[in-house]
Amino acid sequence: MPPYLRTIRSFADVNTEGGVDTLQFLEASKGLMGLFDLLGSAAFAPVQSDLKGNIAKVQARYDDAPDKSRTLESLVENEKGEKNRTATQGLLWLLRGLSFTCKALQNAQADKTSELSVAFTKSYGDTLKQFHNFIVKGVFSVAMKACPYRKDFFDKLRADPNGLQPASEDELNTELDKWLAALAAIVKHMEDFYEKGGHSKGL
Repeated sequence: MPPYLRTIRSFADVNTEGGVDTLQFLEASKGLMGLFDLLGSAAFAPVQSDLKGNIAKVQARYDDAPDKSRTLESLVENEKGEKNRTATQGLLWLLRGLSFTCKALQNAQADKTSELSVAFTKSYGDTLKQFHNFIVKGVFSVAMKACPYRKDFFDKLRADPNGLQPASEDELNTELDKWLAALAAIVKHMEDFYEKGGHSKGL
């Protein structure tokens, strides 16, 4: 397994039976944040900060009411009716950020000749752009242009931090595709949950 993906919880290992396990989902989300460190550009700091802040909002709700927040669905349902649905809003934006990252990497996987800047720009247009104002769009535009070369990023994903044999391209592609497919399925499930329950209204 590729070294970096070995150090984090895969979304493929998040229990989704009877609902998406909150703590496992948050752990996997924190692992995804580390990918932006591998991208190696300060331009992605606002993206990381946004993800971190929204993870914290969901974690805080879980800490306050763990018995009512075991799954993401129960967390949202139990916050319904409260004046400030901080965790529900935080989770919604976290899902949007995860969708952006997931689709960017899926774009890169689908066209292995394209650079990351192309893959991320396309994903931004398909996901987050519709929710952002002019200023934030400008911040993301800078970040997209600051993407590292495709080869450099994937070499970092394959590399072993202890200097041992790096993972092969086939190993990386297999594990990354599995990780992304599981993430995409969770995001789609939760987006449908929000839509069906009207949970994004008023946020």
